[in-house]
Amino acid sequence: MPLKTPSWWYSKRGSLAKLMPALLSPVAALYGRTAASRLAQAPEYQSRLPVICIGNFTSGGGGKTPTAIAIAGLLKTMGKSPAFLTRGYGGSAKDVVAVAGHDAAEGGDEPLLLAEVAPTFVSADRAAGAKAIEQTEADVIVMDDGFQNPGLAKDLVLIVADGASGLGNGRVIPAGPLRAPLAAQMPRADALLVIGEGKKGDALVKRFEAAGKQALRATITPDCDPRWLTVLPAIGFAGIARPSKFFATLKSNGARLVASHGFGDHHRFTEKEAKRLLDEAETKKAMLVTTEKDWARLTDEDDDEEDSAIAELKKRSRPFPIVIKFEDEDAVKVLLKDALGGATPNGAG
Repeated sequence: MPLKTPSWWYSKRGSLAKLMPALLSPVAALYGRTAASRLAQAPEYQSRLPVICIGNFTSGGGGKTPTAIAIAGLLKTMGKSPAFLTRGYGGSAKDVVAVAGHDAAEGGDEPLLLAEVAPTFVSADRAAGAKAIEQTEADVIVMDDGFQNPGLAKDLVLIVADGASGLGNGRVIPAGPLRAPLAAQMPRADALLVIGEGKKGDALVKRFEAAGKQALRATITPDCDPRWLTVLPAIGFAGIARPSKFFATLKSNGARLVASHGFGDHHRFTEKEAKRLLDEAETKKAMLVTTEKDWARLTDEDDDEEDSAIAELKKRSRPFPIVIKFEDEDAVKVLLKDALGGATPNGAG
């Protein structure tokens, strides 16, 4: 079952923020050494297609999927035909799966969103996924995550970070959100994209610039007219890494939140949870609002039960779509052109 991101990963206040990292530091040291060793491995496969990896230094969140979608959009304006490659967290697929015709139960939630933009392949084996894409008409691979995976060489690694949360407490899992020690990850990153404002994001920008790497900025904006959020009181619910970020986005776009419910990342809602949300919306005369990923994941495993609470929750809730807007789109295009031109890949990733 997906777990909620520990709040103390991103805070220095409170007893847990001081106690837990110290208690978990021995485990984090072991995890960090293993992760660093994996990062140092030579790539197992070099695709004949350019590979652009959208990753992050930390576990969960950050905005990788909307950034991958934005990158694919830019590639299309440059005359390219991108295809997405993702592990499809939360799905049950074991082999390479082309997402068309599959639901979130098999491929995961992000692939369903990616497939609306470009051909999407789900594969835990990144090399196998790349080989499958090579058999299509695609001429560039966009990886949603997979930075720390050594299975496939990358021509461009774009690290995505949230401006407000940055690297959290800067410690390695489970003492903090880092997937590997920062010293092991930085050399394998080509550029940084900070989404939104924040001192932690500013600090990361300085790290990249000091290392001679490019740092770019972006914002999250609604992919719709947000005025519908103001019509009724709203109940927000989300099963993502940092639900509070989604609720803040709703508020900043005019939502009058009368309740908000956060669940673990990639959470699969139960009948009981769905009924509770529906009952609360009825009692408070409020509309239900969720993320696009959560809405895509609201599918009933038993298609015969059309009157299930989960099916009803999907009918009665509304996703709030967002997109990534680059502050300097031309600079992003230059990065992409360099990668498409055959830049030396980053080996491990």
